[in-house]
Amino acid sequence: MTEMTHVRWIDGGAPLELSAGTTWGMPFARGTVARPEALTVRDADGRPVASQTWPLATWPDGSLKWAGLALAATDSPSAEYRVAFDGGIQPEAGTAPRVDVTETEEAVTVGTGTLQMEIRRRGSSLFSTLSRNGVTVARDGRLVSLLQDGLPDGAGTATREAFTGEVTDVVIEQRGPVRAVVRLEGKHLPDSATSERRGWLPFVVRLYFYAGARSVRMVHSFIWDGDANQDFLAGLGVRFTVPLEGELHDRHVRIAGADGGFLLEAVRGLTGLRRDPGEAVRQAQLAGERTPPVEEWNEEVSSRLHLIPAWNDYTLAQLSADGFELRKRTAANHGWVGISGGTRAAGFCSLSDPSGGFGVGIKDFWQSHPGQLDIRNAATGEASLTAWLYSPEAQPMDLRFYHDGLGQDTFEKQLDGLEITYEDYEPGFGNPTGIARTHELSLFAYSSTPATESLAADAQAASTPALLQATPEYLHTARVFGDWTPVDRSTPARAELEDRLDFLFDFYAGQVEQRRWYGFWNYGDVMHTYDFDRHVWRYDVGGYAWDNSELSPDLWLWYSYLRSGRADVFRFAEAMTRHTGEVDVYHLGRWQGLGSRHNVQHWGCSAKQLRISTPAYRRFYYYLTADERTGDLLTELVDSDQNFLGLDPVRKVRPDADTYRPDRNALGVGLGTDWGSLAATWLTDWERTGNPRSRDRLLGTMADIGALKYGFLTGEALYDLDKGRFDAGRERIQVSHLSAVFGLVEVCSELVDLVPDQEFERAWLQYCRLFLATEAEQIEAVGTPLSGIHLTQAHSRLSAYAAARLGDAVLASRAWESFAEGGEHLNHGWAFTLKAIRPPHVLLPVDEAPTVSTNDASQFGLAVIQNLALIGEHLPR
Repeated sequence: MTEMTHVRWIDGGAPLELSAGTTWGMPFARGTVARPEALTVRDADGRPVASQTWPLATWPDGSLKWAGLALAATDSPSAEYRVAFDGGIQPEAGTAPRVDVTETEEAVTVGTGTLQMEIRRRGSSLFSTLSRNGVTVARDGRLVSLLQDGLPDGAGTATREAFTGEVTDVVIEQRGPVRAVVRLEGKHLPDSATSERRGWLPFVVRLYFYAGARSVRMVHSFIWDGDANQDFLAGLGVRFTVPLEGELHDRHVRIAGADGGFLLEAVRGLTGLRRDPGEAVRQAQLAGERTPPVEEWNEEVSSRLHLIPAWNDYTLAQLSADGFELRKRTAANHGWVGISGGTRAAGFCSLSDPSGGFGVGIKDFWQSHPGQLDIRNAATGEASLTAWLYSPEAQPMDLRFYHDGLGQDTFEKQLDGLEITYEDYEPGFGNPTGIARTHELSLFAYSSTPATESLAADAQAASTPALLQATPEYLHTARVFGDWTPVDRSTPARAELEDRLDFLFDFYAGQVEQRRWYGFWNYGDVMHTYDFDRHVWRYDVGGYAWDNSELSPDLWLWYSYLRSGRADVFRFAEAMTRHTGEVDVYHLGRWQGLGSRHNVQHWGCSAKQLRISTPAYRRFYYYLTADERTGDLLTELVDSDQNFLGLDPVRKVRPDADTYRPDRNALGVGLGTDWGSLAATWLTDWERTGNPRSRDRLLGTMADIGALKYGFLTGEALYDLDKGRFDAGRERIQVSHLSAVFGLVEVCSELVDLVPDQEFERAWLQYCRLFLATEAEQIEAVGTPLSGIHLTQAHSRLSAYAAARLGDAVLASRAWESFAEGGEHLNHGWAFTLKAIRPPHVLLPVDEAPTVSTNDASQFGLAVIQNLALIGEHLPR
């Protein structure tokens, strides 16, 4: 057996139970593994376990670069696992559970060995039945939404209309034996046959099944395609019918609160009554077990059962990150009775009786408020359970642009606006049509009412799914994602830099909590710039508010995870990837494939650019988790070079604006943020799919950049959309301080190692060597000094790259000098301290960092990480 690596549970120890199986991704050094079928997963004792493997990416030589791996559900997960390439050994046939997928013209049926789900190919249901042990525990799972036609500011009325998701396509993406994935597509249609409304909210739902699992993972993504001025989403959820047969006192409601707490009730309660039904009866009900026959009860209670109210309906509403309320009622048109409230509910509930039950959990429930959980008709034979992703009790979703344009009807006025609020406004561009959102849910099938401890474990599994990952040391040996090394505190100087990296991450994690950066459209993002006068982030000042990936916080977080393996860093980066890839990018319409620059609203800026939608920010999560939804986002961008024909990203500041017109055979494409994004797109698609179009455009434009007289210093080249090539004849020098800070550094480092192109490497090294060179050195090399040189600390990594590649110790020393002296705000130790600001000077207690800025923090983090990897041995003492 050839042992490759240990893989560990990201949260430290193994979960007590792996009820749903797990999937992760891991890389392999070039030329070491020919195909994923050769991989074996073994437990800590070396025994092979049931697994499934598939390719995520290949190296140019055809060997396996990234693989997805999946394990079956198990009651006793191993403390760790080992992955070996030794022929793909599986446990003996019949000793491990399997996923079975069967198809007919009308339906797809998937069985895990524990549960079974039938999925109709068309119709209003995501699934028709979910059963366990032959008993249907839920049926008719469907998407529901509410559309409101207005938001009256004062007296007035608004009407709401109900919609249901209509499935139009079902695709089996994986068939087992360990993992099966079924993808459903559709859109919401009005419930009323006489409605004049069109269908809207196109969705993709994936259902994940693992061998032996008693739950199904559900990933729901939708695109908002309404008119922000007249369409107000007033509710979005998933509704399930739950059949019940047990006596009302044997029907059990379980709703998770905060900090592991649970509401534990029966539809008809038998405790606290004036008369005691008997200890055995009470204890059975409290335990969720079938109560003794009524004949064995105290007759004073059994004869009066009809006088005990049955609680038909329950609701938990989490309308903010800080509070939820629980209530119940006996029936519609009767008053609600308050149960309790709390802070942050886990987003889990279940409804069950002795013959079976159904539960649902929503990941990031309170973080993505407003959410809600509804149980209705629990006292009837057919109850319903609705997991609201957007609560109908909240203010309807208002996506209208936040100001009237302030008279900025010309480019000149808009550029003037940039000088005061840093907002790049343009009429009609603050439009949310085409943005998206993804939620993850877990659907649990129960054979009876579970023990409370088991339900608590299910709630935890739904909110924080168990995840395996390779160690930082192994990931580094596979030589993926360019220049980084695992955390190293071996010298005082290194330890000081590591402490500063930790400080910045911990500071931002604290700011998420202190500033309440939560909510349906906001969770996962951070703010751009701070206002020290008001002691707040500039949430209301134009382009200084939500960051939207400006200067690559996504990259900073992912490289921080790669080198540390910290679970808290992973989940911060995961939330940011989910947000920036969905909300900050357009998925349909005129700007499909483009992202929006930073703004008070995520979609508010008129700068719609590839530098935000770039796969450079998403590919980490895709490869580390094998997440199919992120794969969709990568696929959406394959033809993103088409966008330059419809929208010039530099239309307001183009020097040749009087003469330039988009021409499909001569499109102005910047060699920094634009080409860096295209290169990341083509590279990712090539290694994922082998697409020759992406390969040829990547290699062709690399060759063209190498052929330009001034290479990357040219700034912009003319791109032929049909040929996928640059005109290599342009001779000019134009440098921007933003060119390399949106993933260009990282993608070029990968490309130089991946593809042998000496002229491209020469051009990149020239750019890296000259950017922070002296004027005399620049003049000697290209005949003129370079202008537009800013962000010196960030660009120290360019000098570091050239120093490492050329073996130039002098240049390495200069890189560290530039790093130490060039940081606008993060070049002194006192910057890495906190100042506490307390009420009444602020709304809530908060911490400030003296020179905080997300631009600087992100680029400081990347500069430290890459400089240590490239020239760590030259770090001054």
